Amino acid sequence: MHEINTPAADLADRPTPHTASAEAASAAIDAQTNSTELACSRGFAQWLAQHDLSLAFSSYQSGQLFLVGRFPDGTISFHQRDFVRAMGLWSEPGRLLLASLVQIWRLENVLGADERANQNFDALFVPRTARITGDIDAHELGVDGRGRVIFVNTKFSCLATFSLSHSFQPLWKPKFISRLAAEDRCHLNGMCMHEGQVRYVTAVSRTDVVDGWREHKKGGGVVIRVEDDAIVADGLSMPHSPRIYDGALWVLDSGRGYLVRIDPSTGAREDVAFCPGFTRGLAFHDGHAIVTLSLPRYLNFKGLPIEDEIARRGGQPWCGVQIINLATGDIVQWIRLDGHIRELFDVVVLPHVACPMAAPLQGAELSDLITMEAPPRALDAPGPP
Repeated sequence: MHEINTPAADLADRPTPHTASAEAASAAIDAQTNSTELACSRGFAQWLAQHDLSLAFSSYQSGQLFLVGRFPDGTISFHQRDFVRAMGLWSEPGRLLLASLVQIWRLENVLGADERANQNFDALFVPRTARITGDIDAHELGVDGRGRVIFVNTKFSCLATFSLSHSFQPLWKPKFISRLAAEDRCHLNGMCMHEGQVRYVTAVSRTDVVDGWREHKKGGGVVIRVEDDAIVADGLSMPHSPRIYDGALWVLDSGRGYLVRIDPSTGAREDVAFCPGFTRGLAFHDGHAIVTLSLPRYLNFKGLPIEDEIARRGGQPWCGVQIINLATGDIVQWIRLDGHIRELFDVVVLPHVACPMAAPLQGAELSDLITMEAPPRALDAPGPP
């Protein structure tokens, strides 16, 4: 059991390679701030080691990025950094992208294979660029085959990418949206990037009026195939996080609390596992799904099916991360957060990283963290650079 506190203090004294202080990412932070208890299943550290990975997940409610790994002695490393309204995550080797309130951040791992920060951390993610979008309520994001960052622009009900001179450039909208307006008409929220293209998106409803989705949270949700605008599944309750894995289409039917497998050719659905929380954020690894769960924002789930399902099972809602064996639907490992942090958003897997950490966005710790890329050729070689 660990205790974490929000907002996060700087967890590392100086996160430069080969420095001291293994406690840098331990979960004991300044106790004067609001605290959250962190508990993990007994075999969680062993599961990370067995699969040679660590996890990153985000919380827009507390405004933080969390990096979860394991120290060499087998104990859990839980590292956090502040990003206002941290939401969608995308990972590729050595890089993280993170959507926040008005920026989309790019963080780069500056450590080589044999380098360590503060003795134990084998990845140190440093913020390198922030693309300013304004408050467009960017949700999930990804990188396509052309290298473009594409994100769900929820406020304008579209998919978008960066613009050199403007907040964004729209790329696609659902056919039922008559025009782009900052009205969050259908609550477009999730996207599936597969083989370099956006394949599917999720929306809470097909409404075309300002904030119209709020009246359709139960049973109004759809999964849309971007290529031809076909509705491949409907009748969902606040769906999120469409993904393709192992040849199947997966989605979180969040208002019901189920991880669902969908046949995109027929729309046939199969409930694979129930999670006792509002699910947003889905990743896969080696026959397992990793899902983030949130507590209800109000006193209950406002009539969503998940409310009755949790009550029927005699349980209580969770905030945390659950790892599901896809062959059985069993939850085999978990992280649970109790206290100030009540809502999580997205999760990604960091393969071949044991113990990650991140640098802060400001302060002496960042200003003194200066790294240099090797030059493309010898600097004293003749000729122009």
